[in-house]
Amino acid sequence: MSNSTDNKQTVLTAAGQLFGDQDVSAVDRWAAPGYLQHSSLAAEGPDGLRQLVASLPTGFRYDLHRVLADGDLVALHGVYHGFGPAPLVAFDIFRVADGKLAEHWDALTPVVATTVSGRSQIDGPTEVTDPGKTEANRALVGAFVETVLKGGKVDMITDYLSTEGYAQHNPGIGDNLDGLSAALGALAEQGVSMVYDTVHKVIAEGDFVLTVSEGRFGATPTAFYDLFRVQNDRIVEHWDITPEITTDLPHGNGLF
Repeated sequence: MSNSTDNKQTVLTAAGQLFGDQDVSAVDRWAAPGYLQHSSLAAEGPDGLRQLVASLPTGFRYDLHRVLADGDLVALHGVYHGFGPAPLVAFDIFRVADGKLAEHWDALTPVVATTVSGRSQIDGPTEVTDPGKTEANRALVGAFVETVLKGGKVDMITDYLSTEGYAQHNPGIGDNLDGLSAALGALAEQGVSMVYDTVHKVIAEGDFVLTVSEGRFGATPTAFYDLFRVQNDRIVEHWDITPEITTDLPHGNGLF
């Protein structure tokens, strides 16, 4: 098996024991001694993870929808039930070192019942395909984020997004290029800008590419977690979570 395959299995097994079985002892098996935490939900190190698992309520569960592995990084896309009154859609990213969880980042947002596109925040294809296109798809999505989202060159959007079909899972945006244009136009009318300042990660496996960026939504510092699906050298689907960046964290590691 490849290193990425091994790391994917490590994360899936660890997550299943930690958040499926709610087994506190799994922290000792899977968390590295220097485990670095970036989540707003847990304190630093294995002890912080242990406290989080121990505090999970009865009936808590995690539904996994997608997983992609890229070297030492493994990204999960799923839904947590029990962290609060509403289910939370989440991206979790783990860095694996020597068969242990060494670092963790996440982004969470409440499930929205009604969306503009009629799609949910997590439905759509789940299986990774086209493994031989990983690097080409990474380059395409990376260029889109840098050129269009960060660089503001909206006139180049059709160099990256499919004009034949673009499935949107952001609750406030409709499908296809006209749905995206309408949403951006509405924001502009309100004087709200969406600014990407820094791209921190581009995680790719096959037809899926997840980017993690930092910027602003209006005046609010924002983290942008964008998952794209690529088909025939164009982006055809998009899921995202855009939490506010907070400095009120239970550790000193920041969100990124």
